[in-house]
Amino acid sequence: MQQIRARQLAEWLADDNRPDPVLLDVREPWELDLCQLAGTQHIPMHLVPVRCDDIDPNRDVVVICHHGGRSMQVAMFLERKGFRSVHNLMGGVEAWAAEVDPTMRRY
Repeated sequence: MQQIRARQLAEWLADDNRPDPVLLDVREPWELDLCQLAGTQHIPMHLVPVRCDDIDPNRDVVVICHHGGRSMQVAMFLERKGFRSVHNLMGGVEAWAAEVDPTMRRY
């Protein structure tokens, strides 16, 4: 598992020469109602073990949560399940709001 900073992810998403990763948001539904990155696939953390087949293991996956703790646990789980390229968004959506999108609601 690799760590990725919010600005690095923003650069990746803006790079037309690089395929977009799966943006896997593992927060609870009420958290997504507050804020989320565009284009995320939502699977709450507690459902990842039973729904990991919904995620393409051959694509880059960036796992996202509020501060980066839950996403790190899910990223490690996905690696153990054979996903080839898993990244944890350091600082989660909080870091994204602070470093990339100051208009994003913070909680």
